[in-house]
Amino acid sequence: MSSSLVWYLREFARVEWIKKFLFAKTAPLVTPTHFRGFPEPTGKTCTHALFCMMACPAPGAIEVVHAGDGWIPKIHKGHCIRCGLCVEACPNGVLKSGRIRETMEREGTSLLFSFRIAIDTELCTGCGNCCTACPVNKQADAQMGAGGHSSNDDVIMRVQEGDIVVIHEDKCTGCKTCEVSCPNGAIRIARILEGYQQPVQEGF
Repeated sequence: MSSSLVWYLREFARVEWIKKFLFAKTAPLVTPTHFRGFPEPTGKTCTHALFCMMACPAPGAIEVVHAGDGWIPKIHKGHCIRCGLCVEACPNGVLKSGRIRETMEREGTSLLFSFRIAIDTELCTGCGNCCTACPVNKQADAQMGAGGHSSNDDVIMRVQEGDIVVIHEDKCTGCKTCEVSCPNGAIRIARILEGYQQPVQEGF
């Protein structure tokens, strides 16, 4: 047996080393206050706005499901990357994660959604399917004909002189019903996500 091996055996056999090895203690793990865990419900009522799903960059990480008499956001932890965008996007404070909500309230920040309706004039035939399928249009003008014509100025879009004309893009909810109903794939709904901070009042 070589001298080096004997030295190692003697070193590992020391009582002090054995005690340190068998009874080693580490400092307890403490979750930092800034840590973003998986989003959790706050108990507030979900209004099915779906902003959480729109903001989520991870496919399949969150879905809003019907539960009893209402709706609840369901987090799929195998897909969630804990970015917290769903927490920030929810207008009703239904979700929480770490200090996100507290920071937003303190700094007066929020995420705002808007939608852009893009119509490819080369593909569009002016059939009006998008106009008649739009749920907002149906509420604004229950008498809208099959061709998408309407004299009501409160609709999002309508057919005028054979073309689809967007009147109130700001009323779009991003449901993409028009996009799905178009037989030619001529319409696309793009979501715009913008950060907003309340202006600081003078004297504060």
